[in-house]
Amino acid sequence: MDREKAAYIRHYFSHLMTDDEQSALRYHMYTYKTSHNPEMRKLLIEKGWISTDPKIAAFLKHGYGEFELNVATRIMAETPEKVFFNNCPACGKLPRTPYAKQCRYCGHSWREI
Repeated sequence: MDREKAAYIRHYFSHLMTDDEQSALRYHMYTYKTSHNPEMRKLLIEKGWISTDPKIAAFLKHGYGEFELNVATRIMAETPEKVFFNNCPACGKLPRTPYAKQCRYCGHSWREI
């Protein structure tokens, strides 16, 4: 699976992620945003927004890109019927959203007029 499809699945079908995967995603987001502010990070840990569980951090041990690929692969293995790829009918590439009606690559439009 390529990174574009993995990001598409993680972004638009995040409701199919497990609770641990969602915690790992929050962990990544909040630790990244508070990397230059240790006081804010401490506050988020105290409030429970950043998990201190080592198994949550282990999801990201090979980096965020690998985490995203693993999540997308698991979702496609377990629930492929719930994922919809809105491919362009002209070029076959993936538009920005599952509801897009115009391709960002070739410009083809498939709107009903």
